[in-house]
Amino acid sequence: MSVAGNPRTTGRLPYQEAARELLRSTVLDAMRDLLTERDWSKITLGDVATQAGVSRQTLYNEFGSRAGLSQAYALRLADQLVDHVADAVASNVGDAATAVRVGMTDFFVSASLDPLVQSLLAGEMKPDLLRLITLDAGPLLVHATTRLAQVFVDSWVDATPAEADILAHALVRIALSYIPNPPVAERDAPAEMSALLSPYIDLIVSRGDGVHAGG
Repeated sequence: MSVAGNPRTTGRLPYQEAARELLRSTVLDAMRDLLTERDWSKITLGDVATQAGVSRQTLYNEFGSRAGLSQAYALRLADQLVDHVADAVASNVGDAATAVRVGMTDFFVSASLDPLVQSLLAGEMKPDLLRLITLDAGPLLVHATTRLAQVFVDSWVDATPAEADILAHALVRIALSYIPNPPVAERDAPAEMSALLSPYIDLIVSRGDGVHAGG
């Protein structure tokens, strides 16, 4: 599981970095708990600080503002997208269609259960949250694309960096577009994404000899 917008790590983190990750994780978990009780529009930074057991100044020092806090939470959602796809790729070696379908199904389920996403979709319009995944989605796109591209480079897909970037960027952009407009029952969004993207993965894999376009 990734923490607060940072990729999974296997080595030991320096103390200061580990302490910061723990702080961010604690705060974002506290924010999630509050979101299960009330709408985002009714939550203040003071509420989050109290729930997390930290000072409001600590919260300001780490996140800068309410917008910074919500962006950090959104980055963690982006990490969840990458983690779901990475797990599906690892569990479905050689089967691109299933990997994409399962990864996206798991992400859509987890996103639908997330209280910030539920807050975005319920009640009054929340332009600050909507901007996070539309006009201000640049940091999410870059972060998730960079992480997911590495998955496609390091896994059995064995994509070149250029191929991996194209694939990851397309998948992330499409996935994020579903957050403010969730998949409807009449359409199988994960299957449609699989039909669209898996042929590109199959083309990369079919080369099999390490010779990639543009490489």
